[in-house]
Amino acid sequence: QVQLVESGGGLVQPGGSLRLSCAASGFTFSQYAMSWYRQAAGKARELVAAITGAGGSTSYADSVKGRFTISRDNAKNTVYLEMNSLKPEDSAVYYCNAVGTPQWGQGTQVTVSS
Repeated sequence: QVQLVESGGGLVQPGGSLRLSCAASGFTFSQYAMSWYRQAAGKARELVAAITGAGGSTSYADSVKGRFTISRDNAKNTVYLEMNSLKPEDSAVYYCNAVGTPQWGQGTQVTVSS
């Protein structure tokens, strides 16, 4: 069965950086596009970034373009989200998802605050 385990969140000051990881198992990882979503308290879950199965194409929400980078290592069945120049409005629980599948991990909390 599909398993997704997110990690790497934490408390960081505005302007700081974090690198999130999502370890996947239970499916042929390289055959699926992967995405990162986030959900802030009291708000709907929103798409942050996505990457194709081979990693050749990426897309980003306008709010994170130029600050976040999605990447993947198919040998490790892991997708990453490098987050730079973090802002308080980036605070949320971050989730990864294999595009087209309903499974979600437990998420990892990111809090940007001074």
